[in-house]
Amino acid sequence: MKSIIKLTRPSHWVKNLFVFLPIFFGQKLFDVTLVQNALMVFLAFSFAASSIYSFNDIIDVEDDRRHPVKCQRPVASGKISVAVAYCIMILLLAMSIGVLFLIKDEAFRWSTIAVIVIYWLMEIAYCILLKRFAIVDVCILSVGFILRILAGGMATGVVISHWLIMMTFLLTLFLGIAKRRDDVLRMARTGIPVRHNTKRYNLTFVNEALTITGSVMLVCYIMYTVSPEVIAQFESQYLYLTSAFVIVGLLHYIQLAVVDEKTGDPTKVLLHDHFTQCVVVGWVVAFAVIIYI
Repeated sequence: MKSIIKLTRPSHWVKNLFVFLPIFFGQKLFDVTLVQNALMVFLAFSFAASSIYSFNDIIDVEDDRRHPVKCQRPVASGKISVAVAYCIMILLLAMSIGVLFLIKDEAFRWSTIAVIVIYWLMEIAYCILLKRFAIVDVCILSVGFILRILAGGMATGVVISHWLIMMTFLLTLFLGIAKRRDDVLRMARTGIPVRHNTKRYNLTFVNEALTITGSVMLVCYIMYTVSPEVIAQFESQYLYLTSAFVIVGLLHYIQLAVVDEKTGDPTKVLLHDHFTQCVVVGWVVAFAVIIYI
């Protein structure tokens, strides 16, 4: 059982909380039916992502066996056979599609299933080929988060703002580049590329890319909080105050990347870094108070 849990990486399911953003920003967080629909999408994406993790470990089994850390993965270490991993992958995909049939509205259900299928196929292509191309790899990961938001919106009937799509893409691109920075540092220490495309990144490039994406995201967020349509939607002129959490959060994450060199896994940062947790919770509470009270 431990090997199966390790293979499916349930700790990474936290990424799928993005599916709740449409109802949060759409001020529908207290609509029980819509929250239930969003929960089904959360489970669907979680199962789909775990299916992809299983496939990724199958595809990378030979490379993982030569890696000092990844050699401990269940498939690479032999604790789970390739055949069993394939069965787990297919079962998880079936569970992902199956859970969406709990959504009562047929239109919402089928549009969400379409997004899940697109996400799964895109990730399969990523595992087989696309992750070998620098820049394309982090962009694919960011598109995956946009699909989470679109699915959350389709399952609940909430219209997705272009601001939300832009900020999600920029934030996840920023996090993806920070993760590649960790790969570059590890390659510099060991002389072994962590990924096939690691040689197409270097420290100068990732540092400048972090600066660009972080800066553009911050400007985008501030423009969002002071835009007339957003002020009219939420009937508040105080959204700009939440920018403080975004600024502090970005600075701290850059500090983790550049000073502490601990951005290899954004999920672990979120789950274990208390400062990051406080910033995220503070932003959620502040934003919720402004738009709901």
